[in-house]
Amino acid sequence: MRKMKMFKDNPEYMEWLSLQDTSHDLLAVLHPPHSLVLWNADTGTKIWKKTYTESLLSFSFDPFDAANVAFLGQDCLLLVGDFSCHKLPSSKGRKFYISNSGGNISGSGSSSSLGGHGSSFSGATGVDKRTGTRQTLRSKVKSLVMQEGKHSRIEDGSNIMLTDCLQLGYHPAWRHCLILVYPREVLLVDLQIKQTVGIIPLERTGSPFVQVYACRQRDMLICLHENGSITVRMRKLCCSPAPTPNEPGSPYMTVGDSNVDVMYELRCQSDPMRLNKQARIYSISACPVTENKFSLLLGDSRILFWELRTVELAFAPHAYNQPVMSPLHTPGENITDQCTIPDSWTFPYRNNISTPKMVLSDMIGSIDSKVKSEHEVAFKFLLVGLLSGVASPIVVLRMCPPLTTKNWNIYKALLAVGTTCGSVQIFNLATGALWKEFNLHSCSVRGLEWVSLTGFLSYAYPTPGTNGLVKNELLLIDINTGRTRQLRGNRTAEEPPIELVRVSYLKQYVVVTFKDCPMEIWDLRSFTLLRQMPPNFPIVTSLEWSPSATVKNLKRRHASQESAKGSSDSTVASAREQTPEHTAQGSPAVELVDRQENKAAALKEHFVFTDNEGQLYHFFVEGSTVREGSKIPPDGNMGLITCIAWKGDTMVLADMDGNLSIWDLKARISKAVPTHRGWIKKIRFAPGRGNMKLLILYGDGVDIWDAKEVELVSSIKTPKDLPKLQDVEWAASDRPLLATDDGCIRVLDMKMRVSCSQIQHHDTLEVIFSPYLLPGKASLTLQYHLQHQPWRENYSLQMTDLTDTSEEFTQKLVNEQVDIIDSELKEYLPNCRFGIAQRCLFVAQLFGNESEINFWTVALHYLRREKACPLGKSDSFIKRTSSDVFVPSDALSREVEDLVLLDNRQQSELRESQQLWKSLRGLPLDCCWDVLVDQETFLKCNLQKLALHESRCTSYELAQQCIQEMIFLGQGDRAVHMLLDTDADSHSYYADCLRACLVATIRSSGASQSTIKLVATNLIANGKLLEGVELLCLIDKSLDACRYLQSYGKWNLAAWLAKCTLEYRECLEVFRRWVEHLCSPTVNLKSKAVLVLLSMGQFLKVIEMLYSMRYFSRAAVFAEACIEFGVLTESDENQALLNAVYLEYARYLSNLDNKIAAVHYCGKAGEKGQQLQRELDIVFDSEKQ
Repeated sequence: MRKMKMFKDNPEYMEWLSLQDTSHDLLAVLHPPHSLVLWNADTGTKIWKKTYTESLLSFSFDPFDAANVAFLGQDCLLLVGDFSCHKLPSSKGRKFYISNSGGNISGSGSSSSLGGHGSSFSGATGVDKRTGTRQTLRSKVKSLVMQEGKHSRIEDGSNIMLTDCLQLGYHPAWRHCLILVYPREVLLVDLQIKQTVGIIPLERTGSPFVQVYACRQRDMLICLHENGSITVRMRKLCCSPAPTPNEPGSPYMTVGDSNVDVMYELRCQSDPMRLNKQARIYSISACPVTENKFSLLLGDSRILFWELRTVELAFAPHAYNQPVMSPLHTPGENITDQCTIPDSWTFPYRNNISTPKMVLSDMIGSIDSKVKSEHEVAFKFLLVGLLSGVASPIVVLRMCPPLTTKNWNIYKALLAVGTTCGSVQIFNLATGALWKEFNLHSCSVRGLEWVSLTGFLSYAYPTPGTNGLVKNELLLIDINTGRTRQLRGNRTAEEPPIELVRVSYLKQYVVVTFKDCPMEIWDLRSFTLLRQMPPNFPIVTSLEWSPSATVKNLKRRHASQESAKGSSDSTVASAREQTPEHTAQGSPAVELVDRQENKAAALKEHFVFTDNEGQLYHFFVEGSTVREGSKIPPDGNMGLITCIAWKGDTMVLADMDGNLSIWDLKARISKAVPTHRGWIKKIRFAPGRGNMKLLILYGDGVDIWDAKEVELVSSIKTPKDLPKLQDVEWAASDRPLLATDDGCIRVLDMKMRVSCSQIQHHDTLEVIFSPYLLPGKASLTLQYHLQHQPWRENYSLQMTDLTDTSEEFTQKLVNEQVDIIDSELKEYLPNCRFGIAQRCLFVAQLFGNESEINFWTVALHYLRREKACPLGKSDSFIKRTSSDVFVPSDALSREVEDLVLLDNRQQSELRESQQLWKSLRGLPLDCCWDVLVDQETFLKCNLQKLALHESRCTSYELAQQCIQEMIFLGQGDRAVHMLLDTDADSHSYYADCLRACLVATIRSSGASQSTIKLVATNLIANGKLLEGVELLCLIDKSLDACRYLQSYGKWNLAAWLAKCTLEYRECLEVFRRWVEHLCSPTVNLKSKAVLVLLSMGQFLKVIEMLYSMRYFSRAAVFAEACIEFGVLTESDENQALLNAVYLEYARYLSNLDNKIAAVHYCGKAGEKGQQLQRELDIVFDSEKQ
């Protein structure tokens, strides 16, 4: 844990950079009012600082493109498109404002919820009215208006101000979508057309929004409300693609369809909470791996853990089974489908175990998936945990009596924390968790004092009025039973407030002092008042009981009782012999006396106190007798004494001027020590014999002094180093405790620099499954053990491979973690249906490794698809049938029959195999994977988005953008329709008519392709890149268009165009060049390049790149997964690569001390593997000796 002082004041917002491979420790920090700083959090190095001109509140990184960042300003949105971790962004970004104009809404659905927030392009230049079907479009939509230069004054009602915007963020499941959260609505803005394409209005009686979490695995929003409830809103597919009359079979939504909207249905809602002023809602956080587990943070430090689960629709509550909702399906993977697998098949494996549903994508399918094995389900929320933290603000800390050799078997490190709301929390510092909480008072707690390991005193009083009198409360609490007792009785009369409560070292007596009023001395054995001092008694400013004199008297009394009274009295005396440094104070000494029927007399204890003049008084208390001892005149070098600490033969007095007076009672000498820190509020000796460390609390910080050597050990100043301090205490002999204004309790080291409490050092009540809490070697061992075990005859969850006695501890840790894995997953792992790849995906989800999850999700999907239809053997990548399974044409079948004569039995087996793998290939990847999905799904998503853009065309510029998208996607007839729909009064009417003629002519005749290609080349050379690419797409030269786009740095657009329009081999050429760009040192996105290669079925290239990235374990396991699926066979061409991968994996396993596994892979690594095996034999044999 590294502490960095990045700024003089607190940052406004910060976020980790995850979409890059340069470093995993890069942190982007937004400093008010307009500075963005990129830090290396590991080294504390500032990489660069960018200052913008607008006041910024928060920002969000585009999950699809790391160069895009959106900033939320006070009155605008700032979009930056050149963010890089390697260099400072050069541009100042583009400012956008949400405009608003009047108009009525036509249509139904979510558009009716726009209310008065509809808008058009206010301030935009040249808005053309369109005729025909464009007159049916909505005339009222929110839009983003870009204004260059100085922002002019916004007229009332002309713009929607962003001052009420609570949150800004990109949608991780939808490219180019920005989410703006307001208290009463959520806007979804499409950044391609700069318009709001979806609005989620709040119900009239609904609680306002606080935060929205957008899921990645499914197009779903998790909304947090002010009343503490959580709602689930899922995207609804409004209409299905329908063919147009001009282009039969093309996926196309009707232009005038009023349902071309982005709508989200309310699917589930948790129960609201009863909240008070201290327990307001702060935020919600979701598990990034599963996205079905959520934690809710409240203002009173509580964290509620919710889990989203699915139930069969037949068993769902009536509220979830509404006919107006679209069906919610599961993704499939039915067990009954496995019955069709022939017995002769060795892969995929047959089992009768349901696939575990660990993540959100396993629970529900995508919005447009249709699979036979699907069935309808409904959501429900389940509260699965509650974690209570420190109730803020903190007033006082008090640690229980210290650990000794007598009480170690019953000792618990308990810390009592008093708060302003009147509650006392008991924390177990060994576990770091709240143990118990007592609501004792109706006002702020003023002080705490332990009377044993199981009881404490708490006193409180409200804020004094004008007369300075209050009603004091002094309670004795038993923490085991919760029993509470009034020590001073139920006194209804008002009195001066209590200033001090001190319990004697043997827990027999307690002194209670009041403001400007004489003190009281109480007997804790009988709960009786021993003495109330007279009115002329000196006013007490500080007080402390003596430990040393009591020890001597106790030993003398013990000797006399042992000789006079026998064994029974000896038991009592022995119990009292235990001093604070040696006593097992599981119960007060007075309780021991009561249990012996008061056979032993009360022991004499004494205390000292000071008055306003600094005079020191010495008093004795024995039984019911209180006697005054000696008086010591005030020290002229000391001011008003504020506190006293006494340990052994050393007593320390502190005053309000910051001076210490250290008295050596045995040598009868004193020493004055000025601290130059001002008023000393509290001093406390550290526990432990001979430990003379002194903790000193000031108004502006805290010091630790060595009272024996009279030297400063460490110091903290507030608020420079920490927030303002409320109280200090010792947790142990070398661990100071600090309570700060920010509601935290910090356990520090003696230098007061490190306050990190490692969770692996906590004594948890039960074993926690978390591989990252294990030692590094044990965590890596657990991972490879669960992934694949080819060195064993059968897969087993229990690990027995580490036979060396030095590794028994590692093996024990691994088996302990395996034992607490969910039973459903433990049952499925040995019998994974799709073998190694599926098991590795489950292990990655279990570990929470996002990089592994992304890799194995894409790998498993394309391994199954490659088995069903090899992409490299298909010449119809773009013209594939809707089932995505390659079916040979009749001509091709006849050619095959001419070359190889297949009998009817072989043909039927081949046909049966193809049909089985067709049903086993799985659902397509969701749109969150962007260009990594298969071509049919990608094209379908883009056509749906195109229809959405077309329905929102309210200006000529948007129409031209849609026309360009149509030409790119091969929708020529739709482009002609829009071009001819231009208003006759427009200045572009003639040009659009000519373009319509050009598009229509080229589609019917290609005689002029050379001329058009020449014109396109000239346009590109003269800076008209998109116009030239448009012409190339018209003449089916999309490959050349992609090459030009890549040459001009438009890599994402080139990949998009290639995925939509090119055949497999051409698309592979474009993607290979893209991979080279991603692997370049200036970009360094090799992890993304690996996923791109997976999506193109280049599995051998994937292994090669993983090897170059030194991901040896992943490369070796993936190679065996490919061999298991039958998509990769060992040959002379790839043998060298596979041998190198297996050799490095063998070294990796040997470093983890698994000789059996290492020897197995040495046998697969050729000659170098045999050499390594001989070396391993020597090394392991020498270690045994």
